[in-house]
Amino acid sequence: MRASDSRFDVHRRYVRFRELNQNDYVLFDFAIGDPELWIELTLPLHAYNTFCRENAVTYLTREQEDAVDHERSKWRYGQPGMNNEREQD
Repeated sequence: MRASDSRFDVHRRYVRFRELNQNDYVLFDFAIGDPELWIELTLPLHAYNTFCRENAVTYLTREQEDAVDHERSKWRYGQPGMNNEREQD
């Protein structure tokens, strides 16, 4: 299952919230068209809220996050479901 919809759409914007640090900066992933092609960004909380509103983002569901992680593991470790800990065993 792909995390994204069936076709790449440059008008769709995706956000995956990662964390809010102690200085009120938000770490998040941002993608255009396909949540599997993302960049990591950091913004102050108020700027993050504005950014999300102005880009009319879709927040990834837990299932989409899991699918993105699964797909990334295939590229990073050569097969789905592997992670750094299993690679070292």
